[in-house]
Amino acid sequence: MGKASSQKQSRREMVEKMQRDQAKSDRNRTVLIVIASIVVGLAIIAYPAIKLIQDSQTKGQAVNEFGVAASAASCDTPTDDKAGGTQDHKPDGTVIMYDQSPPSSGPHYQTWAPFGKKFYTLSDRPAISNLVHNLEHGYTILWYRDTLPKEQIDQIEQISKGKLPDAALGKFIAAPFKADEGKPWPDGKNLAFAHWSGNKAGTTEAQAHRQFCGSVSGEALKNFMEKYPATDAQEPNGG
Repeated sequence: MGKASSQKQSRREMVEKMQRDQAKSDRNRTVLIVIASIVVGLAIIAYPAIKLIQDSQTKGQAVNEFGVAASAASCDTPTDDKAGGTQDHKPDGTVIMYDQSPPSSGPHYQTWAPFGKKFYTLSDRPAISNLVHNLEHGYTILWYRDTLPKEQIDQIEQISKGKLPDAALGKFIAAPFKADEGKPWPDGKNLAFAHWSGNKAGTTEAQAHRQFCGSVSGEALKNFMEKYPATDAQEPNGG
C-alpha cells in the first residue's frame, strides 16, 4: 500500500471514529434528556400528591398549633370600635372610606366574598368592601400586611386550612391589606384580627373589634375567635 493510500485510510478511520464518538455522545445526551424528563414528570405528578397529603395533615391540626404562642406574638388588647353600617349595602365598585384600618364594620358591597374560600393573596383577594360584608355575617378576618415574608404568609395559609375553634362555626377568612388602603397600623404590628359584634343586650349600639399582633399566632387567633364567636354578629345566620 502506498503512502498516499495509507494516509487516506488513516483519515477515513479517524473520521469513522469521530462519527462513532459523536453517535455515542448523542446517545448519552438522549438518555440524559429522557431521564431528566422522567424526573421532571414525576416531580410534576408528585407535587400535587404531596400537597394533598400536607393539606390533609393540616386539616387535622388545630389552628393554635401554627405560628408562635400568643404570649410571644406581641398582640395588643382588642379594641372596642364603634360599629355602624348594618345592612348598608352599596353597589359593588362604590368607593367606601372606613374609619378603622383595617375595617371591622361599616357600609359594604352588596356581594360578599365566597363563604367557602378562607385564604387570599393580593392576586385573588376581593375588594375590602366585599369582605366587610362577611364581617356582618359573623366572620373573623385575619388581615395581614401584604409585605409579610413568604414563610409567615405560608403559616397563615396553614391556619386557614386548620381546625378552627367551634365558636368560629367555620367563618374565617385571611386576606392581605396594603398600606395605602387605610390609616397606618401601629408600629411593629403585621396582622389584625377583626370581628363585627351584634348589639349587646340592653344596648342600642353595636361594637366591632380589632386585635393587632406582631407575629403569626394561631393561638392568639383562637383566643380572639372564642372571645368574639360567630354567633355574636349583626346577621349571624348568613354564610
